[in-house]
Amino acid sequence: MEIKTHFLDNLRISATFDDYEVITDQPIRYKGDGSAPSPFDYFLASSALCAAYFIKVYCQARDIPTEHIRLAQNNIVDPENRYQQIFKIQVELPEGLSDKDRQGIVRAVDRCTVKKVIQTGPDFQVEVVESLASDAQAMLMDVTDAGGETYILGKDLPLEQTIEDMTGVLQQLGMKIEVSSWRNIVPHVWSLNIRDAASPLCFTNGKGSTKQSALCSALGEFIERLNCNFFYNDQYFGEELAHAEFVHYPNERWFKPGPDDALPEGLLDDHCWAIYNPDGELRGSHLIDTNSGNVERGICAIPYVRQSDGETVYFPSNLIENLFLSNGMSAGNNPDEAHVQCLSEIFERAVKKQIIEQEIVLPDVPPSVLDKYPDVLAGIAALEQQGFPVVVKDASLGGRFPVMCVTLMNPKTGGVFASFGAHPSFAVALERSLTELLQGRSFEGLNDVPKPTFNSLAVQEPENFVDHFIDSTGIISWRFFSDRADHAFHEWDFSGSNAEEAAALFAILQDLGKQVYVAEFNVLGTSACRILVPDYSEVYLVEDLIWDNTNKALAFREDILTIHRLDEAALQALLDRLEDSQLDQYMDIRTLIGVEFDENTVWGQLTILELKIMLSLALGQWVEALDGVAEFLQYNDNTVERNLYYQAMETVLEITLDEELQLSDFMHNLNRMFTPEVMQRVVSNVHGEDRFDGLTPTDMRLTGVDKHLRLLESYQKLHQARAREAAAERAS
Repeated sequence: MEIKTHFLDNLRISATFDDYEVITDQPIRYKGDGSAPSPFDYFLASSALCAAYFIKVYCQARDIPTEHIRLAQNNIVDPENRYQQIFKIQVELPEGLSDKDRQGIVRAVDRCTVKKVIQTGPDFQVEVVESLASDAQAMLMDVTDAGGETYILGKDLPLEQTIEDMTGVLQQLGMKIEVSSWRNIVPHVWSLNIRDAASPLCFTNGKGSTKQSALCSALGEFIERLNCNFFYNDQYFGEELAHAEFVHYPNERWFKPGPDDALPEGLLDDHCWAIYNPDGELRGSHLIDTNSGNVERGICAIPYVRQSDGETVYFPSNLIENLFLSNGMSAGNNPDEAHVQCLSEIFERAVKKQIIEQEIVLPDVPPSVLDKYPDVLAGIAALEQQGFPVVVKDASLGGRFPVMCVTLMNPKTGGVFASFGAHPSFAVALERSLTELLQGRSFEGLNDVPKPTFNSLAVQEPENFVDHFIDSTGIISWRFFSDRADHAFHEWDFSGSNAEEAAALFAILQDLGKQVYVAEFNVLGTSACRILVPDYSEVYLVEDLIWDNTNKALAFREDILTIHRLDEAALQALLDRLEDSQLDQYMDIRTLIGVEFDENTVWGQLTILELKIMLSLALGQWVEALDGVAEFLQYNDNTVERNLYYQAMETVLEITLDEELQLSDFMHNLNRMFTPEVMQRVVSNVHGEDRFDGLTPTDMRLTGVDKHLRLLESYQKLHQARAREAAAERAS
């Protein structure tokens, strides 16, 4: 994590990271103002807070109340060496707690991350650099062995060269990449999370059997998601980019809807229209770009090459964003390598969906075959030693597809977790199934996996497939664990050179009767692509283009961002649109309009229901506001402070609407119950003197929305690189 410091007045210093700011000061005796703890005070507090956190997690998992648990820490300083200290942590536990839980709480404290880092002994490296940004990727390069060349199956360059090439690309873009976590809880299974230090919303996970391969995986995913704009998928790009020469890519085209909102000529092809508009209900407005929101400009479309005949077909960016999520994106050392990775993931997800939906029983991989892969067996053995039985399945459906499955069972909770992996090489697909299983997870994290079921409707629910796609935490059928397999085991092999493997995977899709469309994205010389296979690689339902399109944001975005400046008629119109929209009351506003507010603010926690309450209050519609407040208090999981505010609001509205009651008669005790500050805010909002409690004014330029502006700064770097390359191509 990158922590930036800022020198304030006197000895006060601030540290900023993510969405937080910490202020430090020095005591008055040390020439400070005593306005905040010193840096060392924060350091001491961090270990006590971390220990308390692990106790809380332990107790919450076992429904143990914590109100009578006390924790204190004292640091005992050696009189002869003040840097030699003992951190003495004492925990007071209530009577009646079992010996097992007492020991469990002590072990939980021992897991404190701060404690473990101190005990290991961090290494401090202090250096002067010309520019903080210019040393962007140095922290990533420590993973590689100097001068080494490590080749793995499926990669045409050594891992060390791949890491150097990819970090070089990111450095040219001006993106400083940091590692936020590493995990290696069983042998030969590594995972990590990397992110853009300036915009932590841009992050990826990587996995592999070694540190180097996991880092390659994370960097490759980062570059693929940059090239395919996935980091910015549903986000508002702002007015400047909405009117730029191009919004997504220099080769994009814009299409104007025809009369009566008709679909314009030149988009998609007959094959795609039969899939995406089977009943003729799709209109031009359904395909307006969500990111730009530029209705006047029309429909933004990206060129893809149809593999059957090499023809260019234009896909609306809106359709891609709404239906495919991150499926069908990849990066590699060359186009063939990227194609293999991309197609492998498409097969992994499509075959996985087929197996889950049809409740197919897969054959076990025989022990004699698993014996050929000792690293995989070592990882499985470590899981089973921790009490997690593992089954390894051939998911090729009779040798037709290059897919494997590793499924973990958790006897403590009754949950199961099915992980799939795909690649033309049996060995690579098997390894990916295992590393995907543990990517970013701890043993404790495996306690949250869902239980299997015999309820076929629950398994076949579309949202279940989305859960499986996002993090593999969807439900699977108990039938999956039957010994009566629907297919015989095949020790399949589609491997060869990357070019041969890509051809073999394309051929499988051709045999299935699928059309395949490919777009190459090669900013700064990278090899990245996106592959679309209509009626095969979508994540969301085609109906979502009409019934749950992300461009519903366009009906609300501007009015919500400028809500403080709307007159009464515009406020009423906004409220009416929200009422008529049939949107989920509990959808948060940042998702609705595609703006990343700080989650710690009212904007960041604001739901459609709460916004409707605010609008009703602003319009003096007390009955409607009271109904909304009652619903908010019944179902809301907001902060304690916000709940108390609405409890006070409910009371004031009920008094105000009762002709026999006077608010002044209750103010003394209401002030005592809810505090004068809260009551002043509530009364001011009810009487229309103040509006939209807690919402700081902003606008279409997103003034003050720093989290989103950092995301846009990230995209601007990518956008400018594309503009430079396009200009260079035109000049040549």
